[in-house]
Amino acid sequence: MLKWLSGVFIALLLNGCAKEPLYQEQLFTFGTLVNISIWGEDEAVARHAVDELAHDFDVMHRDWHAWHPGPLVSLNEQLLARQEAVVPPELLPLMQQSLALYQASGGLFDPAIGRLLQLWGFEADVPPAGPPPADAAVQALLARRPTLGDVELHDNVVRSSNPNIWLDFGAVAKGYGVDKAVDRLRALGIRNAIVVAGGDLKVVGARGDRPWRIGVRHPRGSDILASLNASSGECILTSGDYERYYEFEGQRYHHVLDPRSGYPARGAVSATVIHNSAATADAAATALLVAGPQQWYATARAMGIKYVMLVDQAGTVHMNPAMARRIHFEVDPLPRIELSDEL
Repeated sequence: MLKWLSGVFIALLLNGCAKEPLYQEQLFTFGTLVNISIWGEDEAVARHAVDELAHDFDVMHRDWHAWHPGPLVSLNEQLLARQEAVVPPELLPLMQQSLALYQASGGLFDPAIGRLLQLWGFEADVPPAGPPPADAAVQALLARRPTLGDVELHDNVVRSSNPNIWLDFGAVAKGYGVDKAVDRLRALGIRNAIVVAGGDLKVVGARGDRPWRIGVRHPRGSDILASLNASSGECILTSGDYERYYEFEGQRYHHVLDPRSGYPARGAVSATVIHNSAATADAAATALLVAGPQQWYATARAMGIKYVMLVDQAGTVHMNPAMARRIHFEVDPLPRIELSDEL
């Protein structure tokens, strides 16, 4: 059974009416749908802003794609040959931020495991249908220990002594792209908007006299688990085992791989994060899903994340008190909730 969903996070624009000045467009980039909503602007102004974002997203998709010919593939090929490489300017900030996030996560967020993603088939535009790779192949790749810790970046020059790494920034690029999209909207004078790229969301301003109201999808259904209000500048990110996955012989295999085991992360089914940087939230949501119910709290503290909601395989919701004060559950009965100490 194949499931390849475009988004893990749903933006709910609640209590709207047909007459309010809300302009909405949908794009397709980064292998997912990007929904853009602009409130309170003339339609021509809003349409021009969306056109600008469409161009920007096309450029980012081309420059950051790890498997289609472009700057990142060229960089990976140089690293494969153990050559020093000059990181092109369109990649340098993304690489710098990824290195910092890798270190903060203790390696749970690791963009250097592209070969592992390829082994599982999750690098492809056309999703895999199973069976999963042989365990011997997974272990053979792990034995060569591809990790971002093998990458040395000095100014704009990068090198690696490990030819088994292949950089794939898929776990952070959408968030980074959403940050850049919101920066562009602000530069264009847009005061109130929301950008949603799959599970990556960021808001600007408000929706008139109301905040943007966001719904978190239930990880085991198509309904809404919980909702919350988003303040201007906030990013809300969800990573889940239901975004890109397939089922084979009754077992679910999803795209969030644990760099330590080489297998899809187990223990948690979704992780939701609030932060002011979508790139940070994107990487953190991935790391927290890998960390699971036993390690999420320590990982969140190490990465400076102040709002977390994690759903484990039993359906128990783990979250810190600050997140609990903002969440309103939309399901009945309520899930079992475990609160951590303050982050």
